[in-house]
Amino acid sequence: MKNIKFFYITAPNKREAEQIAKKLLGKKLIACANVISNVSSYFVWKNKVQNSKEIIICGKTTSKNQKKIIYEVKKIHTYSVPCVIFFDIKKGNKDFLKWIKQSVI
Repeated sequence: MKNIKFFYITAPNKREAEQIAKKLLGKKLIACANVISNVSSYFVWKNKVQNSKEIIICGKTTSKNQKKIIYEVKKIHTYSVPCVIFFDIKKGNKDFLKWIKQSVI
């Protein structure tokens, strides 16, 4: 199937991650989301190596919703530069991929 995407978003805490997931689901921009807690993140920010605990939101959507998802996440995310990235899903359970397409606007 074409145009199916896996997304990956990070959030600073579970409350914000759940708020993002529910907002995207409520707008039918995503088919599903998984909230994964207690992730150790390491990164360079303002020329310093940093680390923090983060929450990962991952899930499935379609290509046409990518810009809308980024827009919605940026409206409610507390990071000035939130991580919102997408990956192509080339293959998988065809019934599941069909469900993704039917679940979003």
